[in-house]
Amino acid sequence: MIWYKEYYAGESIAKKKERIKWKILHRAGQIDIYVITLSSSPKNLLDIIPSWELMQKHYPKSELFVVGVDKGYENAMELAGAIVMDVYNETGDFKVKDYFLERQRESGERG
Repeated sequence: MIWYKEYYAGESIAKKKERIKWKILHRAGQIDIYVITLSSSPKNLLDIIPSWELMQKHYPKSELFVVGVDKGYENAMELAGAIVMDVYNETGDFKVKDYFLERQRESGERG
């Protein structure tokens, strides 16, 4: 699982986002937390995955590129929409995956 360096977090969990990330990485249970990832399907822009699914031993976590987390499915959907709009406002396009992968590559080169 790869986490975007400056991943998004909903307002209600913004101060706890690093603790939530730690719990997800250590397979600790969390109620009503959703992870927003780059889509596994070329037909979609983002996927919204409940964190409890990531606790399953054989869930294909290695393929996930996390760009956001939020509490509650409705909030996660709103955050996903905000992420897409941020990408569109920045690039004038909806190539969300390309945008985040390029930004991640650039930050790796600088860091």
